[in-house]
Amino acid sequence: MLIIALNGSPNKDGNTAFLLNEALETINSTSIKTKFLQISEVLPEAKHPFCTCCSTPCSGICYKGTLLESMYHDLRQADGVILGSPVYFGTVSAQMKSFWDKTRAVRKDKVLIDVVGAAITTGASRFGGQETTARALHDIMLIHGMTVVGDGFYDDDAGHQAACAQKPTSEDEIGIKRTRILAKRIAVVAKATADLRNARS
Repeated sequence: MLIIALNGSPNKDGNTAFLLNEALETINSTSIKTKFLQISEVLPEAKHPFCTCCSTPCSGICYKGTLLESMYHDLRQADGVILGSPVYFGTVSAQMKSFWDKTRAVRKDKVLIDVVGAAITTGASRFGGQETTARALHDIMLIHGMTVVGDGFYDDDAGHQAACAQKPTSEDEIGIKRTRILAKRIAVVAKATADLRNARS
């Protein structure tokens, strides 16, 4: 099995990355393979920084032969995906939005249906738009047909929408705790729903 963490922050070693790595460390302890992907490192290789809807259906021509295409290939192998984004004006980063706007070909092929998805958000203040950002991430995943989970786990509590934290996240004990619970949830649900994904291949 493979669970991917997608960092939508422009900072590859920042607050969002810290929490995503916390999640992956928890998932690794369950013997599931993980992969960390930094979106900002691959977007500049695309012909256009943002989707221009140049063809319908999408041919993916703007990122052919780039590392961005390789990332989309990784998504096709995933059993679970954790999206991480800082709060930018109450929603996701431009990098995260651009990455998903370019996934029209991925959506056309229905490869993310039944893949388990979860969200992690970070903000400068305690109530700084983390939940609206999480909702935007959930909407992206639902439009791909993914199975979205929150940070609830039977051994802990029912949770909420996502793991939300305040920077510096390395000092946010509640944010770290919610991230670890979210990681346990996505690992368990990914294992439980494996037959759904295997049936389509």
